[in-house]
Amino acid sequence: MLDPDYVLFAQVIEAGSLSAAARALGISPAMASKRLARLEARLGVRLIQRTTRRLAATDAGERFHADVVAILRDIAAAEARVTGVRDEPTGVLRVSAPTSFGRLHIAPRLHDFLRAAPRVTLELNLTDANVDLVAERVDVAVRIASEIPPSLVAHRLGNSRRLLCAAPAYLAEHGQPRTPGELMRHRLLAADGQWPWRLVNGRRRQAIDGQSHVRTNSSEIVRELALSGVGIALRSIWDVGDALAAGRLVPVLPGWEGPSDLAIHALHPRAPAVPAAVTAFVAFLRRTLDPAPWSAIVAGDRDRDPAADAVGA
Repeated sequence: MLDPDYVLFAQVIEAGSLSAAARALGISPAMASKRLARLEARLGVRLIQRTTRRLAATDAGERFHADVVAILRDIAAAEARVTGVRDEPTGVLRVSAPTSFGRLHIAPRLHDFLRAAPRVTLELNLTDANVDLVAERVDVAVRIASEIPPSLVAHRLGNSRRLLCAAPAYLAEHGQPRTPGELMRHRLLAADGQWPWRLVNGRRRQAIDGQSHVRTNSSEIVRELALSGVGIALRSIWDVGDALAAGRLVPVLPGWEGPSDLAIHALHPRAPAVPAAVTAFVAFLRRTLDPAPWSAIVAGDRDRDPAADAVGA
């Protein structure tokens, strides 16, 4: 049988306070504090750092919490298998996604998931930061990446084709660059952490290690700056496809684009038993997201250099 003090510890981390955990377990805050202190004394480590305003897990506490949560999930799965209980999505589901992608492609479709999983309490955090799923207690993360850590399970949702683009007004004023090297004479736009740009054209490769004309931590701001004619940006088609189709943005250096190894994934931590809510949310993403337009041919591709595939790097 699992030590009830372990359950208390997990509840404290989950609730974020000792009093809230005590209420959830039907005990007094004084008893909860006494049991938590007893657990720390038995283990010989401090699990939670207490201040006057908040509780925070120590490094040892974070590692122990991840192990305890995995054990609790295994027990719940084992009980469901033994009793034959239907594996229905329930409980709190914490989802992290990039800001633009979450706003454009996840949020408008969430009503379908919430209708199909009424017993799930969804928490959606939109951030461009590369969050640590275990440390931040994230159940599912949508991540646009070329490499996935082995500690995570990845479900590929689609490609993330990226093109150089700018507003027609910017190009009318500053001219169209003809080679990647000429980009350095232009106003370039990128969020923090997005340098260098890696560009490919067939077998040719070019790295552009520039500096953003406007410094920002937001990819959405980069898109808005490009749309308003501030400069040239390297953007994913899922982000600017509508603007390209409408002519509000036009491709720059047709034939040169970001490498094809970047893809959109749904990630979750590896575990012997994956919660039903996680499985249901990944299935929802696969069912509702249509990746076809994200790698579609756009105006300007017809100008691609046909000899590029035969040219060495």
